[in-house]
Amino acid sequence: MSIPQSGGGLIENYAQLAGFLESGCKPRESWRIGTEHEKFGWLTDTRKPLPYAGDRSISAIFAALADRFGWSPVTEGGNVIGLTRNGANVSLEPGGQFELSGAPLANLHESAAELRQHLDEVAAVTGAMGVKFMGIGAPPEWSFEDMPRMPKGRYRLMTDYMGRVGTHGTQMMYRTSTVQVNLDFASEADMVKKMRVALALQPVATALFASSPFFDGAPNGHRSWRSRIWRSLDASRTGMLPFAFEDGFGFERYADWVLDVPMYFVYRDGVYHNALGQSFRDFLRGELPALPGEKPTLSDWADHLTTVFPEARLKKYIEMRGADAGDEAHLNALPAFWVGLMYDQTALDSAWDLVKGLDADTREGLRVAASVSALRGEYAGVKLIDLAQAAVALAHAGLAGRGLGEEKFLGPLMQSLATGDVQADRWLSLWEGEWNRSFTPMYEAASL
Repeated sequence: MSIPQSGGGLIENYAQLAGFLESGCKPRESWRIGTEHEKFGWLTDTRKPLPYAGDRSISAIFAALADRFGWSPVTEGGNVIGLTRNGANVSLEPGGQFELSGAPLANLHESAAELRQHLDEVAAVTGAMGVKFMGIGAPPEWSFEDMPRMPKGRYRLMTDYMGRVGTHGTQMMYRTSTVQVNLDFASEADMVKKMRVALALQPVATALFASSPFFDGAPNGHRSWRSRIWRSLDASRTGMLPFAFEDGFGFERYADWVLDVPMYFVYRDGVYHNALGQSFRDFLRGELPALPGEKPTLSDWADHLTTVFPEARLKKYIEMRGADAGDEAHLNALPAFWVGLMYDQTALDSAWDLVKGLDADTREGLRVAASVSALRGEYAGVKLIDLAQAAVALAHAGLAGRGLGEEKFLGPLMQSLATGDVQADRWLSLWEGEWNRSFTPMYEAASL
């Protein structure tokens, strides 16, 4: 959720940076599952994006959810930019992507129930408005100019900076949506193994969940255009983190990398101060041009950690970031895939055995192949469908080992493995065939 972070007081020594990450270590019995997903709102009579303000708008939905279902508003500059309730948040991405950041939950049944409750509540307040939401990695027709702008200072600064680095930054911000899961670790060694497995298998997640084959009103040549966008965004803060596979990787090494990522902003007293391209190392010395003489707090460090976007991101937990958003079954399958791999020790050890022989070139090559061809991709003799079959089998065994009947949530992935087709393949087939190259039916078909 893109809101100011709470980290703590003044940073007095360098060790606190890695210590902040290390403070996320939890015993196994305290591990939780936090699922996040984004979706695009659209007006059913015009098929246009849902605006922020007006009778049929995001702000109207926020007001109705708060009034009817007990959500508490989060404001910035007098505008409601999110909602909170019982450890969960509803927030906004730059183009109005409506995001549920779920509460930390004990199992996948609770996560699925949370998702269903959220979708039911949203449907209850949007039906009369003529508004629906699409679960898809990128809207098929809308242009950058079509997308609404959210009243968040963070995004105004990011939009300016994204226009100066890479080539696809604003496409990512305004015209893509994802599903991710946030998972815990017990120790530094546990974090290291989980980060390595997470990074190495993100191409599998990209392939299995690919659902963005259209952009600007035409096929884009990729099953996951969203994944393609991330490859040309900002090399300083994205990617597969080859250093995570080197000897000595741990909390300190990750903190060192984040320190060298250029800053976006500093948040003070409700205001985002422009620190675009400036150095957090200078901030530690009290030499930040944006705020001369001031030194950072751990809250500033927590904010800065949210401005790096690798395929798997470390905070006080690990975020799995490689998947496109999709239908409800796939929104539930994503946390199932990663929980099965990460929360059973045998499955985790076996997953590491599966990928530890892949070098950095192969991992990156598979990332590219997944975005283009999904399960039919391959690189250096490694076929993504073979890797996916092995990974899903391990996830299934890991979930079975939990003894909670959570394996059922892998159903959509098992179906894709049986056919070789993912959501993107289905959309392309319908568009070429039954829909006669019209996008009109896709809005309803992709709605949650």
